[in-house]
Amino acid sequence: MKHELEQNLSQVIKDVLGLDVAVELTRPDEQFGDFATNVALQFAKQAGRNPREIAEQLAAQIRTNLSETVSEATVAGPGFINFRLTDAVLAAELAGILDATRPYGHSDRYKDQVIVTEYSDPNPFKVLHAGHLYTSVVGDAISNLFAAAGGQVHRVNFGGDVGMHVGKTLWAIIGELGGVYPEKLEEIDQDKRAEWMAGCYVKGNNAYDDDEAAKVEMIELNKQVYAFHTNDDHESPLARIYWQCRDWSYEYFDDFYARIGTAFEKYYPESKVADLGLQTVKQHIGSVFEESDGATVFKAEQFGLHTRVFINSQGIPTYEAKDVGLIMHKWQDYHFDRSVVITGNEQLQYMSVVLKAIEQFAPELYQKSTHLTHGIVKLAGGVKMSSRKGNILRAVDVLMVAAEANQAATGKTDDQVVLGAVKYAFLKQRLGGDIIYDPEESVSLQGNSGPYLQYAHTRARSILAKAAQATAAPLDGYAFNEWERLLVRKLTEYPEVVDSAVSEMLPHHICTYLYELSQTFNRFYENSRVIGGEQEAERLTLVSAYAGILKDGLGLLGMGAPESM
Repeated sequence: MKHELEQNLSQVIKDVLGLDVAVELTRPDEQFGDFATNVALQFAKQAGRNPREIAEQLAAQIRTNLSETVSEATVAGPGFINFRLTDAVLAAELAGILDATRPYGHSDRYKDQVIVTEYSDPNPFKVLHAGHLYTSVVGDAISNLFAAAGGQVHRVNFGGDVGMHVGKTLWAIIGELGGVYPEKLEEIDQDKRAEWMAGCYVKGNNAYDDDEAAKVEMIELNKQVYAFHTNDDHESPLARIYWQCRDWSYEYFDDFYARIGTAFEKYYPESKVADLGLQTVKQHIGSVFEESDGATVFKAEQFGLHTRVFINSQGIPTYEAKDVGLIMHKWQDYHFDRSVVITGNEQLQYMSVVLKAIEQFAPELYQKSTHLTHGIVKLAGGVKMSSRKGNILRAVDVLMVAAEANQAATGKTDDQVVLGAVKYAFLKQRLGGDIIYDPEESVSLQGNSGPYLQYAHTRARSILAKAAQATAAPLDGYAFNEWERLLVRKLTEYPEVVDSAVSEMLPHHICTYLYELSQTFNRFYENSRVIGGEQEAERLTLVSAYAGILKDGLGLLGMGAPESM
């Protein structure tokens, strides 16, 4: 509807002003109409006329040419044109959304395109922290948006199963076991394995900073871990400890992802991408990379960035080289049309250098890649949550405080509601800045929260259930009252909102819309009797459309839409 109206308006402008221009309509506040344009202001200088005068002439022509589509065309301010659509057009637009072969206005923007989304990216041997939870939630929502636009989406995950953090953890594990005794791992309680390894990492990290002899041992252990992969060693005692603990980490990740309702098609361990990264960097020494003090670096100052090491002086690939290997592996596996990577803000400069280096030898991969960043998850009021080992806000801590807040507010804990509360609290904030999480606000059934929207869906389904014997009616020829019209107007915005969220990769657009939609529905329901009224059949159509769009939007956010609460 919006696109068709824009095309029609372009033709009116061509007829009146002789200008061949593309019109872009916006959604004004409800009291001004359904759509608006400032095209008269844009082209007044070019036309050499007063913008208000142009707007009045265009509005008059619109009322004549588009009388079957536009019921009102008025001019406001210095030359804004506001449009009000006919009830018939609004009804037809809603019917088209509900009857489409794709659900509720999903599009073909990325039809047949392969999109790889990489997010969460935890390191084995470490605990999942709140940042992993946040990127998991946001990455899943963005993946859902791409899928809603017809994309063939592949969710992947990258993590460091080699590197100094592994050497540090193994050093502490050996100390905990009293030596290199892999059989003693059986004594570790299954439910405590992840926390135990995280504690070992903290212990090793502290010793690395304070004990020079321990540091030397950890460096040697790090080299041995690389050798396990090079030599395919799964049998030596230390290798058995390494592989067992690595497996524990991936099991822990899988369990947590299942708990929050996301899943990854593929894990890319650093050990699997390092060789290709090393090989690729070496192939471009002299043309892209250069030797410096025994290391291989990319000097990016000419691009307004900084120099980074891709191969260290010991010949070991750094994180930078591994990221080169990662993108090459993703390309080999998927031949993607688009690759989206989501990390914390602290990775912005790092990734800028890596991608700029890749641009020098594989410009097509650079052009297909997008790096999105986000801030730190913090609790409201400056309250700090720490795990018993590691002084970090763990992913499970966030879920735990949400569950406690839900229990305090309702006397019960509903996992679907708790998870919806956390996800919505994360997603309603624009991607990029720090995330302030307020547990009590997130579980509230009042205000802009996930449980509030879940309850809104439950309430709509309850209305429909009470009218189970009634039949919804089409809206052809139906004259809307004020509140019905406002609801239909809001419902027909949904495809535009989804399209904006997809194109900008910003799920918060969906959150804002769903909350506004629920508010609009509340006003409709307060002023329009549904069950037992003369317009029951038509109003049931509106309630059903509302429930369906609400459920679809919550689904895009990765949230459940319960039938009852």
